[in-house]
Amino acid sequence: MTEVNRKIHVIGINSYKFEDLSFKLQNLFLETENIAVPNSYFDEIKSWSKNSLEKKKLFFSSKSNSELINWLRSQKNDVILISRGDPLWFGIGRILLENFSRDELSFYPSKTCIQLAFSKLKLPWQDTINVSIHGRDSTKLVEALKARPSSLAIITDSNNKSLEIIKKNLSELNLIDFYDFWLCEEIGFVNENIRKLNLKESLPSDISSLNIVVLTQTKKKYSNNNLPLFGTSDHIFKTFDDRPNLFTKREVRIQILADLELPENGVIWDIGAGCGSIGLEALKLRPYLDLFCIDKRIGSKELIIENSRRLGVKPKFIFEEDINNTLNSRNLSSFEKPNRLVIGGCDKKTKLQIINKLAQGMSIGDIIVIPIIDIQTIKELKEELEEKNFKTNLNLIQTYKSLSIAEGMRLEPNNPVFVLKGKK
Repeated sequence: MTEVNRKIHVIGINSYKFEDLSFKLQNLFLETENIAVPNSYFDEIKSWSKNSLEKKKLFFSSKSNSELINWLRSQKNDVILISRGDPLWFGIGRILLENFSRDELSFYPSKTCIQLAFSKLKLPWQDTINVSIHGRDSTKLVEALKARPSSLAIITDSNNKSLEIIKKNLSELNLIDFYDFWLCEEIGFVNENIRKLNLKESLPSDISSLNIVVLTQTKKKYSNNNLPLFGTSDHIFKTFDDRPNLFTKREVRIQILADLELPENGVIWDIGAGCGSIGLEALKLRPYLDLFCIDKRIGSKELIIENSRRLGVKPKFIFEEDINNTLNSRNLSSFEKPNRLVIGGCDKKTKLQIINKLAQGMSIGDIIVIPIIDIQTIKELKEELEEKNFKTNLNLIQTYKSLSIAEGMRLEPNNPVFVLKGKK
């Protein structure tokens, strides 16, 4: 392998002031003749040449494209390439490593714009999800938003209407009220500006092209005064922090509630209740029902209590225990038998045991609804219901959400769910 005699020094900056560089980098700049600078701040860096009296400078205006790569390859002596922040963090570092040997490259990172933004907001950022839509589509942004992290930092692109796309994606995923939207402009520079935007209003017209977005979970207190009668938005429900999507989504929940044919009075059991979304919305529709919520996950009771408060309803009992313990250890004769039964969140064997234990005590017209994601379990569950004199039907719920992208719109599929209904 040919020995490399020159170096490409990639210097990250977050200030246009020469004196903000370390003494080592100041000397490196003074000693180096050929310097590539992004054209968006070419004049600012070129003005540093007044500090370099020893050597004349040859500046190359960079667009971070093939012309830059060709220019770097043509240089026989050491060169400097100016970059923003950390060149190896959503920067030009990756492209350089694909085109040059590691021996040729030296990186001198500065603070990232995200690091600076969080320091200005006075927020910890060790758990922040970082996404770039600069020169990229918004697929990873949508994936990150679906996970509903406590904070999300987004590198934007002034050329593809990034802010409008972020706003639309938040709206399409029903997360407008879930996050505070911080617009951070020219972080670390003279015209630095940080402001919290109200996304229910139009975006400001005076936004700098040099911006990033930080989303932080809102501390909003939820009120049940403005909730719709039916079809509560997913973001209203508090969920497990480490499994934010572990609940029945709105589109499937609506179908389950319709299939339950909720009576004005009676008893509904929600087994595998999770955060309580199905049972609590049933109670919101029919406040005179008695609701039993059962879930084995530690913390589920606390979630259901909080979501009860948000929806303005009150379950009769909440059991944070395995349903097998409920069925085998508790005196079921002291419980009100269910007129409506939802079975979710457990394996096939447990579902069959629930049907076997509870179906016999149910009356004519009573209903069992089972959401299923494993197609292999359907046949046995259907046969078990029919054996217990339930008339069954099966629906496949497959929905798509429209999501905005730079080119317009695409459809994002939700996971398909089978809904098995049995009516006695």
